[in-house]
Amino acid sequence: MKTVRVAAAVIKAVNEKNETVIFTTQRGYGEFKDGWEFPGGKIEEGESPQQALKREIAEELDAEIRVGDLVGTIEYDYPSFHLSMDCFWGELVSGKWMLKEHEAARWLTKEELDQVEWLPADIALIDRIRAEI
Repeated sequence: MKTVRVAAAVIKAVNEKNETVIFTTQRGYGEFKDGWEFPGGKIEEGESPQQALKREIAEELDAEIRVGDLVGTIEYDYPSFHLSMDCFWGELVSGKWMLKEHEAARWLTKEELDQVEWLPADIALIDRIRAEI
C-alpha cells in the first residue's frame, strides 16, 4: 500500500471571550471533499515536516504560521493508501486566512470540536487537543 506523508497544523488562538480556539478547514476537492481537517499538506522530497507545513499554509491559506511542538504523528489506513501525518501546534504570524483550496473554515472551542464531520485520520487528534487546550 502506498504511503502518503503529510504535515498538519493545529493552529490555536484566543477569541474575544478569552477562549482558546482551533482553526479547522473543510476540504474543497477530491475524494474527501467536504470533510473537516487540520490544514496542511504533502511533504515534498527534501523538506522537513515543518518546512512543508509553512509552505502549504502559505500556498493554501495565504498566511504565515509559526510551527510549534509536535502534537503527535497519526498513522491511518485509508482504503487506497496509508497516511502518515505529523501534526504540530501552530500560530498565525502574518496574513489573513484566504481560502484558496478549502470550501470553508471555522474557529472551534474545545466544546465545539465535535460539531464538524472530521476526516477519519484527524479524529484521532481530537481528544489530545481537547486535553491540552
